[in-house]
Amino acid sequence: MDFIINLLAGGFSALFEYLSAHVIACLVPAFFIAGAISVFLNPSIVTKYFGSNVNPFVSYSIASVSGFILAVCSCTVLPLFAGIYKRGGGIGPAVTFLYSGPAISILAVSLSAGVLGYDIGFARAAFAIIFSILIGLIMAYLFSKDKPAVSQPAAALPADTAHERPMYQTLIYFGSLIAILIFASAKNIPAFLLALLVLLFSLWRFFNMPQIKEWLSETWRFVKLISPWLIGGIFIAGVLKTLIPTDFITSYVGSNNPISNLIASFSGALLYFATLTEVPIVKAFIDLGMAKGPALALLLSGPAVSLPSFLVIRKILGNKKAFSYIGLVILSSSLAGYIFGIF
Repeated sequence: MDFIINLLAGGFSALFEYLSAHVIACLVPAFFIAGAISVFLNPSIVTKYFGSNVNPFVSYSIASVSGFILAVCSCTVLPLFAGIYKRGGGIGPAVTFLYSGPAISILAVSLSAGVLGYDIGFARAAFAIIFSILIGLIMAYLFSKDKPAVSQPAAALPADTAHERPMYQTLIYFGSLIAILIFASAKNIPAFLLALLVLLFSLWRFFNMPQIKEWLSETWRFVKLISPWLIGGIFIAGVLKTLIPTDFITSYVGSNNPISNLIASFSGALLYFATLTEVPIVKAFIDLGMAKGPALALLLSGPAVSLPSFLVIRKILGNKKAFSYIGLVILSSSLAGYIFGIF
């Protein structure tokens, strides 16, 4: 009985710590930014450049950073990837988007930086962009003789909820949202209040009430979609921290070497991480002695692929392409973790 009580106490302790220390400063502003991106930025502007006939420099560049623009997470990246590939997106840009999308979403980057440190948060985004392009180029080279899924030259999402407005208004609006996130995380209250006043002014001057309600509704959709999984993941992380012996972690992933990074990357590729749950779980492993290199490897491979997502990817791409993709994800995540651990 005492064992069970200790596990529950560990779970609730972790939940209280995260909710009090990170959610208000990091995640709440990020939810509002994700909602704004979803409503006021046109996703078809991004996805139309994923076609197999588009200039590779353009298509790979946009695919590698579109996760931030589209605010995708691990629960939405698979259907978006399927839509991009099935509607004529090249295999290279499609898998580039699949790998980088969840890692560089505003939610993933902000929570990683706030919980794990700005070094890991920045490294997660940077390595996801770099290696996603490399993986896409390798996949395009390996399967260059394969025909595109369809003959359409570009892929596009069916929904278009963006609202036309002058660029300066959009910049002021999004700039104030990002400033709120940054200054809230830094606990700079005067700057935070100033950014909040700018946001309120932009809402008053540039938006009508239906648009504001649509933004709040989309923000609430993200909260409902992600929060239950995140709370559950935080609780599980607290239980794992109580359950797993410290020497178990330090023995296998407690130092930065090729083997420990490969173990972490391979484990991430097998495990299923619901949206953002990889962050508190990795934090629990770091507290137990996991080195930062393997931690980054786990962060990169976990959202990109899991056993359930692999089954979906296999159905979309076929066995040969799916196994090639998962192998490249594991190797690139291991290499990224090892490089990060060195520096």
